[in-house]
Amino acid sequence: METRTVREQLVGYAQTLIMLRGFNGFSYRDLAELVGVKTSSIHYYFPAKDDLILEAVNTYSSESLAEMYAIDSSLPADARLDRYTRMFGKVLGDGDQICLCGMLAADIASLPENVKQAVQSFFRSNETWLGKVLAEGKRQGTLIDAGPPEAAGRTLYAAYQGAVLASRLFDTKSRLTEVTDSYKARKA
Repeated sequence: METRTVREQLVGYAQTLIMLRGFNGFSYRDLAELVGVKTSSIHYYFPAKDDLILEAVNTYSSESLAEMYAIDSSLPADARLDRYTRMFGKVLGDGDQICLCGMLAADIASLPENVKQAVQSFFRSNETWLGKVLAEGKRQGTLIDAGPPEAAGRTLYAAYQGAVLASRLFDTKSRLTEVTDSYKARKA
């Protein structure tokens, strides 16, 4: 039995559809069929698609960042990076999904400004966290010197986003672990 509210179901299905098809790849009619409501009911909760997309991004971002920040900071940096990779890998689902914010970044030209800013904030949060982990891993000798933390975090996050695309393209999750492995320090 479905215990989520109609609003929660709309946001959840919107997230899934964005991850599968992108911003322009679904309509309120698609959502209405999935949730079992009329499209007019969707407009009650979300007058415009932009409102729904912003709520989907904010919910996705809150949940994802909470999971990222919950990674035990007492772990060695390479272990935290492994956990992050597993967390990021869950985005793939059955191998047919892309990170919601990554998918929306591809649709940036058609996004309203507030959604664009929310997506940028999500990227920055991940990049900053990764930069700190890389800097700590460099100090610990568990991760390679990838350069200044800010740039290293951006580069690594871009690699993860690209790995998700390639994983979907080639139907394999190994692309994510390859990214992580390339940042690990080689033991002599």
